[in-house]
Amino acid sequence: MTIKEVQDEIIDEFSMFDDWMQRYEYIIELGKNLPLIEEKFKTDDNLIKGCQSKVWLHGEKDGDNIVFTADSDAILTKGIIAILIRAFSNQKAIDILNSDTAFIDEIGLKEHLSPTRANGLVSMIKNIKMYALAFDTKNK
Repeated sequence: MTIKEVQDEIIDEFSMFDDWMQRYEYIIELGKNLPLIEEKFKTDDNLIKGCQSKVWLHGEKDGDNIVFTADSDAILTKGIIAILIRAFSNQKAIDILNSDTAFIDEIGLKEHLSPTRANGLVSMIKNIKMYALAFDTKNK
């Protein structure tokens, strides 16, 4: 699946819910299925700066694709990073770099987060893109 196809799937899933309490519950459920980062990668280097909660993100190459794993000490944040990992994991670096994140606005996520969580969301996306940039640069 392409990044856009995954993002469209996420938009469809969120459109099934009538209110934001249901969406928050769904985000928390998604966090429970997050591909967890190995303990050895829970380091300060993998800690995302700018998040209210602790969020660790690790990416590694698998063939041409980047596979992301993550964890957080907060259940809502864990769900947010799970959404991003679903959209961007197992994709090529160049596709991640060229993708947009409009789906975040389409599901209304950013506007329903506190300012500090919204900043954390931006930082998570930035870190995912930085991994993609690093792996893309290595390939050239």
